[in-house]
Amino acid sequence: MKIISNLCCLREIFFIQIYAVRNFVKKKSYRGIKMSEMRIRPRQVLILIIVFLVVLLMVHRNCKSTYVTGPEYLQAMYAKQQNEELPKIYAITPTYARPQQKAELTRLSHIFILVPNLHWIIVEDSNNSTQLVRNLLEKSGLTQRSSMLHIKTPAAFKLQNKDPNWIKPRGVEQRNLALNWLRTNVDPDKHSIVYFMDDDNAYSAELFVEMSKTKTGRVSVWPVGLVGGLMVEKPILNTDQTQVIGFNSAWRPERPFPIDMAAFAISIDLLFKFPQAIFSYEVQRGYQETEILRHLTTRQQLQPLANQCRDVLVWHTRTEKTKLTAEEALNKQGKRSDDGVEV
Repeated sequence: MKIISNLCCLREIFFIQIYAVRNFVKKKSYRGIKMSEMRIRPRQVLILIIVFLVVLLMVHRNCKSTYVTGPEYLQAMYAKQQNEELPKIYAITPTYARPQQKAELTRLSHIFILVPNLHWIIVEDSNNSTQLVRNLLEKSGLTQRSSMLHIKTPAAFKLQNKDPNWIKPRGVEQRNLALNWLRTNVDPDKHSIVYFMDDDNAYSAELFVEMSKTKTGRVSVWPVGLVGGLMVEKPILNTDQTQVIGFNSAWRPERPFPIDMAAFAISIDLLFKFPQAIFSYEVQRGYQETEILRHLTTRQQLQPLANQCRDVLVWHTRTEKTKLTAEEALNKQGKRSDDGVEV
């Protein structure tokens, strides 16, 4: 609305100046001077041009501005983004076809719509990028702030229908492809941040405000709620709250980095400095985080964020597997409830 208002002001000022010049010309003509002999004063033309440029600049600035009425931390983030003070965050999301996939990605897309410095790298577990994901990005207005990748998980490491989700490592191929894309397409000299953002977790927008504070050459950490059999898994800090000295993990606490994938972010320069930092199938259960972090940092070098690791801004939620017994009965009759509909 402010842009429209400024355009209207620009039009009115323009016509007022034209009207003033025309009146000046008319007055002179009434005094016996021919119209063909009239010349508009250079000073008036200069004033008209200056006014035009000033209002045009106001319109341009308003076009770049985004007006936020949400919490203060989000308003501050938009102000920094406008001044180009925010590092870009590359959020990597492995995903695969399932009944609740679109619902999960739609929920996640709302974070990207809110947070201006996020770039979404969606990696599908398939031989091709799907129309479902492409449609979602287009409808969310995120086409220019996303990258679609795809790679199929080898059959030997693919979960079967009745397998528990922990029996085989998931997202290894997809995350590694995204890391390769980053190392190929991102400028290592420009500070940016990498985050592994699974599609079944719940995220506060404030998490990305904190994540933006990740320093060059550091891995930042924070608590994660509802994970590892605890209400919260969190780093333990020293007495002055500046250094990680341990973790409160209950499950496999002997791991070098006993934290969840949602608990850390990486400064992009580290991925170029340590190209061997990738995920692997050849690790014990629960060691994927350790597998990549062991190349990049030590416990003592971790950067604690989120109010000295006291705020929980991400939760390891999991969507219940959808029960589709009635749908399966329809399928046996050669029918579908979603025929011609994208769910």
